[in-house]
Amino acid sequence: MTDSEDGSSTVYVDTSVFGRVILEEPDKEAIRRELAKFDRTVASRLLRVELGRVARREDATEAADRILADVQLIPLDEDVLASAETISPTNVGTLDAIHLATAVRLAKAGELGALMTYDKRLAEGALEHGITVLSPS
Repeated sequence: MTDSEDGSSTVYVDTSVFGRVILEEPDKEAIRRELAKFDRTVASRLLRVELGRVARREDATEAADRILADVQLIPLDEDVLASAETISPTNVGTLDAIHLATAVRLAKAGELGALMTYDKRLAEGALEHGITVLSPS
């Protein structure tokens, strides 16, 4: 499960994961246990926007801030956005295409051990690109 020779490991996490934590879903503890197996958690900068919207609706902005403090956010740039326009599979939604393009870029650079999501289409897309998918329960 490691993605580098020094043994460090990185997991990409989308909003469906941390949304479950904020919403106190039953798999919250399974998510935390799985995340603890990795040295680094990363996500697109898009996560801050999406999770922030969920947190505002649920009056949980402090919880979102605590979660995000432990996530390395990857900036959106023209290369990721251009990739998201054409990335396969075509049934991946717009925002998830940005997550997928970001994860694929990290995987191609050898900087990704797995992607954690509960979104079926995003999971299928990650698998199509050879990325290990986790959905702890």
